[in-house]
Amino acid sequence: MKNFADLSEREVLAVAIASEEEDSRIYMTFAEDLVGRYPDTAKIFEEMAEEERGHRHRLLEMYEQRFGQHLPPIRREDVKGFLKRRPIWLTKNLPLDTIRKEVETMETEAEAFYAKAAGLAEDVGVRRLLGDLAEEEKGHEKLAASLTDTILKPEVREAEDATRRRTFVLQYVQPGLAGLMDGSVSTLAPLFAAAFATHQNWQTFVVGLAASIGAGISMAFAEALSDDGSLTGRGSPWLRGAASGTMTAAGGLGHSLPYLVPDSWPNAFWIATSIAGVVVFFELWAIAFIRARYMDTPFLKAAFQIVLGGAIVLGVGILIGAS
Repeated sequence: MKNFADLSEREVLAVAIASEEEDSRIYMTFAEDLVGRYPDTAKIFEEMAEEERGHRHRLLEMYEQRFGQHLPPIRREDVKGFLKRRPIWLTKNLPLDTIRKEVETMETEAEAFYAKAAGLAEDVGVRRLLGDLAEEEKGHEKLAASLTDTILKPEVREAEDATRRRTFVLQYVQPGLAGLMDGSVSTLAPLFAAAFATHQNWQTFVVGLAASIGAGISMAFAEALSDDGSLTGRGSPWLRGAASGTMTAAGGLGHSLPYLVPDSWPNAFWIATSIAGVVVFFELWAIAFIRARYMDTPFLKAAFQIVLGGAIVLGVGILIGAS
């Protein structure tokens, strides 16, 4: 890789031309990705892409005046310290706020590049053009703000906020909640069955650990393989699988960890079981709260359903273990 300071004026212009072209394509990809979910915001990124195409045209005109039509095959990836862009395939289905922050970072880095490049340029016309582009990139944040105020009316913002909340629920809350419910409830029976069958904390913990991790792996694969998100808009299957699997394991481990109380303690089994019972209580109420908060389920109804179901599973485990 070449040092930025070692670039010739020709190479600086060539890199800038390639960068503006790529940034324009990135903005258009953002627009295409958002048009179905946030059509008005997509218009903003279309405007940004048009701005970048204008920059490329001006740079190309300057380059042809100075060096002819042949562009050297140099890219920003070939230059040390040059601004980098995330691979576009990693930006699919990003939340709207994340995309806006990505764009803000792109414009800030572009401004820094042009300001530094202008300082290295020897030709007055090239220096002026690069300086002008640095100022324009600096003003892009104001452009985005003005476009936002023009295009994103209050009613549009309200609709997009509703869409963003729905996307967040579909991509993170729903799979995470399903995992937490599965981990917290389904592991109650094997854990407490082992506890009352053995009255040994360590053996009970091992059963709970195995049940939690096994359930987490199972739920992760089940969620990831059930829907690729292309039709439902639920986002990356791997992210949903990770959320579901992690919360499943966490739900089971929550009431398994109290059985790490050493068996050598007096009344160790009952101490651990009492703590586990308190943890189960808070787990079930947390699930009820999340359902009420994000799934539009009345809290008392959610609490009744979850607590009743958990109590039944818990009772089954105790009865089997004590028999």
